[in-house]
Amino acid sequence: MADKIAKLRIDDSEYDLPVMSPTQGPDVLDIRKLYAQADVFTFDPGFTSTASCESKITYIDGDKGELWYRGYPIEQLAAKSHYLEVCYLLLYGELPTQQQMEDFETRVTRHTMVHEQMHNFFRGFRRDAHPMATLVGVIGAMSAFYHDSTDVNDPWQREVAAIRLIAKVPTIAAMAYKYSIGQPFVYPRNDLDYASNFLHMCFSVPAEKYEVDPALARAMDRIFTLHADHEQNASTSTVRLAGSSGANPFACIAAGIACLWGPAHGGANQACLEMLREIGTVDRIPEYIARAKDKSDPFKLMGFGHRVYKNFDPRAKVMKESADEVLDLLGIKDNPTLQVAKELEKIALEDPYFIEKKLYPNVDFYSGIILEAMGFPTSMFTPIFALSRTVGWVAQWKEMIGDPQNKIGRPRQLYVGNVKRDYKDVADR
Repeated sequence: MADKIAKLRIDDSEYDLPVMSPTQGPDVLDIRKLYAQADVFTFDPGFTSTASCESKITYIDGDKGELWYRGYPIEQLAAKSHYLEVCYLLLYGELPTQQQMEDFETRVTRHTMVHEQMHNFFRGFRRDAHPMATLVGVIGAMSAFYHDSTDVNDPWQREVAAIRLIAKVPTIAAMAYKYSIGQPFVYPRNDLDYASNFLHMCFSVPAEKYEVDPALARAMDRIFTLHADHEQNASTSTVRLAGSSGANPFACIAAGIACLWGPAHGGANQACLEMLREIGTVDRIPEYIARAKDKSDPFKLMGFGHRVYKNFDPRAKVMKESADEVLDLLGIKDNPTLQVAKELEKIALEDPYFIEKKLYPNVDFYSGIILEAMGFPTSMFTPIFALSRTVGWVAQWKEMIGDPQNKIGRPRQLYVGNVKRDYKDVADR
């Protein structure tokens, strides 16, 4: 129920708009009945001023630089929790007990293998296909292999689909990577934790033993945690919109992955590393800084600032710590790309231009540095983002399906095309 009423006057008519109050954040005008009452729509390109749903999952305050999962600050979760515990929190709303955690980890671990016939699916892709293209296709095809978890009206099937997606996307992402470099697929191992298992599937080979460094696994787990959900962003909204039609969960997640692929969204960390490589050496940084400050130059510094966070990105602080730890652990000092990154970071934190415009290094900047140092090619950055975000998409999808107010998404438009006109035969045109 609304506590307040806003008045809207159009010509001589006045309309009451209920004002809804969230548990946190700004009030929201309820315009659901506006079209029926006043015969007008609202105009909001990008839906940046429109709440498309009610949600209990993630809260962001861009001005304060806050990100909460189910009320827990991201800094606390990144420092004290781990990814699968965060997955449980996002899916079920509360942190698990010891027994609940063990049961959840067991269920995820026992579902990490994929149907053996899915191996054949990969052979239909070119070897040089971008792993994201492979990921979209293979995850979309999961509905052809797992028929017993596609009925969105069955709560148990929704639960099974959620576990399968969280468990199998890392396996599929690792397979996409292995396929792209011509190496054999590596099966998951049930004795490894979630992050270690993913690194093992990516970097081990049958010919020799591979031990996952616990520090690298911890850094990987943090990347997963920091990217697990981010409120109603473009890919999450895509998953919800696809899900609103009743599409099966695998199709919905594939749609989200396709949206995430864009360089303005999940592809930002790949674009950032490519920019660092374009700069090449530290001595060329002033040239690119000058270009970034030149309004007539189309060049943009990737990995700095954020559309939502107007002060700082809370994830970036945690990611910076991980980046420093990984670089120290691996002893990487001479890599020119990483040298450029470190110098650019220093300039961004000291240069008045960057400080005034709040162009701080964001999570994409640091995650790209970590993944590069670990040995991942830039083409794998966005698939790893998709892997991380899968649980957020699934949680949002499950919340939407269970929402009694859920209805198929149908945005309106401001039509600016031709008025009605009559068809003319071709000879008369």
